[in-house]
Formats: sequence, structure tokens, C-alpha cells
Amino acid sequence: MPPKRDLSAPLKKVTFKCLSCRSTFDGEPSRVEPAPELEHHPFEYFNVCPSCGLESGQAPHEKALLKAWANSTGPRTAEGKSAVTRNLEGHPTKEEALRTRFNAMKHGMSAQTAQYFPARPGKYPACSTCDVDHYYCSSQPACVKQTQLFMVHHAAFEQRDPKMLQPIYANMQAAVMALIQQILQTIITDGVKLEAPAWAIDKDGDVVIGEYNDWDTGEKKIIMEVKAHPLLKPLQEFLSRNNMSLSDMGMTPKVIEQEEQAMGRLKGASGDMQILSLEDYAAKQAESMAALRVLADRANARKQTDPVLIEYKQQNGGEAT
Repeated sequence: MPPKRDLSAPLKKVTFKCLSCRSTFDGEPSRVEPAPELEHHPFEYFNVCPSCGLESGQAPHEKALLKAWANSTGPRTAEGKSAVTRNLEGHPTKEEALRTRFNAMKHGMSAQTAQYFPARPGKYPACSTCDVDHYYCSSQPACVKQTQLFMVHHAAFEQRDPKMLQPIYANMQAAVMALIQQILQTIITDGVKLEAPAWAIDKDGDVVIGEYNDWDTGEKKIIMEVKAHPLLKPLQEFLSRNNMSLSDMGMTPKVIEQEEQAMGRLKGASGDMQILSLEDYAAKQAESMAALRVLADRANARKQTDPVLIEYKQQNGGEAT
């Protein structure tokens, strides 16, 4: 086990975080101040930010790591260290290696799919709702969210375990349903038809609006073109691809009629629906009972010739039930 770091002396290299321009950089501290209130590491570090020129302090995450390292516990005696070594023998197993082999993959440099999404904070549509820090994302070679998506799909297909993708596709299906609801609300608000003036371009390149004179009133009226709402087609595609049409849900007259006709029918061996009268159904029940009686007779015959049962009868001087 490696020895713990000596945190009683100042560090030679520190990670700094600029509170003004939010940039992160590494370097040797230009100023070190004593901080007796920090018992685990009584020093504070400062350096000039190369981006904005203002003085910056040590990054908060590095401060937390130093405190965690100083307060970390573990085996101190030889017996405890040997026990830890024995516990690690045989690990990781083959199954553990399959589960943990992607743990160290953070940036996606070896992921061909993730490389198509370089880190460009604020440039992708999902960046507006992304919870990853933009300054951290800009320092990565690939988009963090796209890399995570790649890792999950890669592991699911390699292990042939579609359950790993259920949360992703559940969110996707929920988003599709939300889109369908928005399309419906838009169509209801705008109406199923849209009217626009008919127009054309004349030989001089001017736009001409189609007009006509009303015979009854003599007023000049504009010719209106009536078109179906453009969102009706994508709505129909969404419903059909998600098995939400009326026929899929059994709500059309034809499907209801077929279900009513199927009532009282039995499926044959081929899966076809067969109409049986009460006499036919009673005959089939009689055949089934006859076959069951034959099976019961065979079972009784086997019981009478069972050697274990015969020996049991001889030992107890009676019949076994």
C-alpha cells in the first residue's frame, strides 16, 4: 500500500479556478498564504489567471480532495494490510471486469461515435438544458453527454442486454408523447384548415394577389386557398409508428365487429377460429374425459406393479394409499 501524501508542506503544483472568467488552469502558485484554520493542509494558494489577468485561488474541488485524502482511513497494522490483500485476491472476476471496464472512459477519445461530437458548449441544441458545467465541458475533447450515451449503447449491444437501454428509450417515448400532445394543441388552436390568399408572380416579377368581383354585391374579394393543417401528416405518422391508431387500439367498427364475431369460438390447432355448436362442444368434452379415464387407468396399473410400493405393502402388511 503506498504511503499517504505529506500535506504538512506547501504544494509545488496547484489547480486554480478563476471566479471572474470561470477558467481552470494548473501551475505553480505565485503566492502562498498560511491558513492555520485548515488543519489538514494549512496553506492557501494564489496565481494570476492567464485569461483575464486577475488573481485566482485554488480550485474548490482540489481543496476537497486534499481534505478527503487527509481524513481517509485504512488498515494501519500488518495484519490489517494482509487482510486487505487477501480480500483482493481473485478480483476482478470475469463478470466484474465486464461491468467495470467502462469506468475509466470519460472523454471518448477511443470512441469513434463520440468523436463526431466535439465539446462545443452552447452550440448543441441540448446544451441549453445540460447540467454539465460549460467550462469543464470545453476542456474535454468530446461532449460529455454524447460520450455517456455512446458508452451505454456500446455496453448494451456488446453484452446483448437491452434492459440497459430501457431508461433511455422510456425518456424518448415520453418525449414523443409530449410532442404529440403539443401537435394536438397547436392543431386545435389553429384549426384543421388554414386559409391564405392565392397569389402569383406576373411577367414583371411582381406579386399579384388573386381577386374577383362578387356578382351579387359587386365587391372585390380575395381568392383564398384552403389547405389542411401541415401538422396533421406528422401527427398521423407519430400515431401509426407508435401503434396508437384507432385500429391498433381496437376502436374501429371493423375491429369491434371482428371481436364480437370471435366470441364463442375456439382456436384450432392451426390457430384459426372455429365455430362450435353446443353438441360439438359436449362431444369434445366427452372425448377429453375418455382420454383422461385412460390415463388414470394406466397410472393405477403402474402403481400396482411398482416394486417400491409392493415392498412397502409387504413390510406393513397392508395396502398403501
